[in-house]
Amino acid sequence: MKRDNSRLKQKDLWGGYTRPGAPRSVHDCYYQHASNDPEVPQLWAYTSKLSHANTDNVELHVNTTAPAFDILIYRDGVQRLEVHRQQAVMGHFFTTPDDCSVSGCDWPITLSIAIDSSWVSGGYIVELNATAADGSPLSYDHVFFVRPDENIDKSGRLLLVAATGTWTAYNDWGGSNHYEGITGSTGDLFSPTLSHQRPFAPGFVKLPHDAPRIPLSEPPEMGADVCYPHMDWAYENGYSKKYASAGWASYERYYVHWLEEVGYDIDIIAQHDLQYYPEIVSGYDCLTTIGHDEYWSWEMRDTIDNYVKQGGNIARFAGNFMWQTRIENEGQTQVCYKYRAREEDPVRETEEINRTTISWDAPEVGRPGAQTFGLSGTFGLYAGWGGCCPRGAGGFTIYRPEHWVFEGSDLYYGDILGAPSRVFGYEVDGVDYIIKNGLPFATGTDGAPDNLLILAVGLATVFEADHGKENKLFIGSDDVEFTAKTLYGNITPENFNRCKRGSGMIALFGQGKGWVFTAGSCEWVAGLIDNDLHIERVTKNVLNRFLGI
Repeated sequence: MKRDNSRLKQKDLWGGYTRPGAPRSVHDCYYQHASNDPEVPQLWAYTSKLSHANTDNVELHVNTTAPAFDILIYRDGVQRLEVHRQQAVMGHFFTTPDDCSVSGCDWPITLSIAIDSSWVSGGYIVELNATAADGSPLSYDHVFFVRPDENIDKSGRLLLVAATGTWTAYNDWGGSNHYEGITGSTGDLFSPTLSHQRPFAPGFVKLPHDAPRIPLSEPPEMGADVCYPHMDWAYENGYSKKYASAGWASYERYYVHWLEEVGYDIDIIAQHDLQYYPEIVSGYDCLTTIGHDEYWSWEMRDTIDNYVKQGGNIARFAGNFMWQTRIENEGQTQVCYKYRAREEDPVRETEEINRTTISWDAPEVGRPGAQTFGLSGTFGLYAGWGGCCPRGAGGFTIYRPEHWVFEGSDLYYGDILGAPSRVFGYEVDGVDYIIKNGLPFATGTDGAPDNLLILAVGLATVFEADHGKENKLFIGSDDVEFTAKTLYGNITPENFNRCKRGSGMIALFGQGKGWVFTAGSCEWVAGLIDNDLHIERVTKNVLNRFLGI
């Protein structure tokens, strides 16, 4: 969620990044961008679409100063499936607009590769390698999805919805995303409009296995400066500062590999497919999401709500359901004005005011986030990083261990689920609640469903308190102030105090003929990465119940 509108501290770019060794703070905007100098060694690519039918062509746009490049495409599952290999493809150099983050790169199609029935649904990696004119090696990786064949038998199969709305929001390739950037009259603002016609930033597709995740792996010592190790690592190793916030490499890839390793059959779609192909969910008993799942359009929510009412089930192991987006330009553009929506979003003064791209819990939208997934980021939010609960439990406190969700997990009342893997963070979802007789109950004041059953709870905050450290805070009080103004109209001490504390939860509710389960944390996948037996047991319990296994 974090707002980052600060002015750019670094204008001196080196290879697309702030020059190593230059002064840097966590608010600096450092990024990669194609050079318009044909002498600079470079290799970049993107596909025309986020996802494809198995009758489509993959249209690949490649920009390189190398004379030729090699290409390999494979399905990235527990068993790697190679589908295309080609060597010595002629390279071409193209100039790139300065506003490519907003309007797209507009590079011509270099290759059009036919998909056939052997390309089963999944996430497909495009590996490009070349040798520059000066002899230096070049490489770049991209990812796209192949949607499931509409004629397959969907019984017993999971449908994973990749969080491509959040990928788009955090992708800072070209200079701007929904957090910071190089737009506006002063050239230092985030962009409310983002194009899919650009590469993914380094770290969104592939990462070293030891790349730091955002939650702190160890509690800081008393008096230690507030720190953000993943950003330091990204800066020193040439990755996007947002690599750990979104993307295939940090979230969906690990989940897919775990699911296939333990025997589930899985198909994958882009989140954007929910808007343009809503019928794609029909026939599946269970849809699932993982990781950081923050940005949704109205139409995407419609597809999910209708699916559940008709008897489908949602297994959401993800957190930070927060922002409404609009998807425009035939799916190529994502719009989200966020903190500036009430001043700048063009629909704010029209009959479509409910489509204003602001928090789902804003009164003008009239569609609280909790109505779809039971929980929302507004009543979460931060845990386990920076100065936000840095010494917190790292897991969910169990309140209803007798529920079928925890069957066979050997968990007791008051146990902490997932603490060794730090599954609770870095952004979590919750609702307003009270404790009665030692058990949590939703108050319903925030739109939570009447039949929401809260199974586990952890503490979170929207406020990063200043303990007088020398280093600059990343979160601070900005988000508390935004939440207070959004929900209550103004920032008073009372409203500030009402908004600065939150929670993350595991919860379940029924809607129509279907059910929605939410483990409201971005980092649930960390427990699967670490083979945490309790996390694995709960995950299997939910998936098996919803699949009828």
